[in-house]
Amino acid sequence: MISVGLIYLLLIGSAYLFFLFVDRPKTRQSLQIAGQALLKLLPLLVAIFGLVGLFQEFLPPQLVSRWLGESSGLLGLLIGAGAGAIAIGPPLAAYPLAGSLLEAGAWPPAIAAFILSWISVGIITLPFEAQVFGSRFALLRNGISFVAAMLCGLLLGLLL
Repeated sequence: MISVGLIYLLLIGSAYLFFLFVDRPKTRQSLQIAGQALLKLLPLLVAIFGLVGLFQEFLPPQLVSRWLGESSGLLGLLIGAGAGAIAIGPPLAAYPLAGSLLEAGAWPPAIAAFILSWISVGIITLPFEAQVFGSRFALLRNGISFVAAMLCGLLLGLLL
């Protein structure tokens, strides 16, 4: 089976080959920009996959299943959303972590709440958001986003 990543590489490689004939200097410049972006992201990618490895080896599946499994119910949903809300980093980091939690027996709605709250709730950045937009707005937006993440997780559970 061909992986999605390989398909993306083939499509992007084909695009670069096409544009190499259209405008060689711009294509080279584009490759330089892409290389610089990769160098900037490389430490983050290594850290993410290192964290996934730690999760897979040192977080027992029984613990994941107890706290985030289907039998945990609404508490698991709350824990998933809470973990996502306090996590910091690009959304790119949430997906490998979520995948390893799913493999360890986590309930998909709890993982959906984890990913959604990681993206939309910012407990760590709340003071900065409050300073820029005002405390009332920041608290209300984060609260609504947190509840929405849990509701979307529950909806996913109903649809699966």
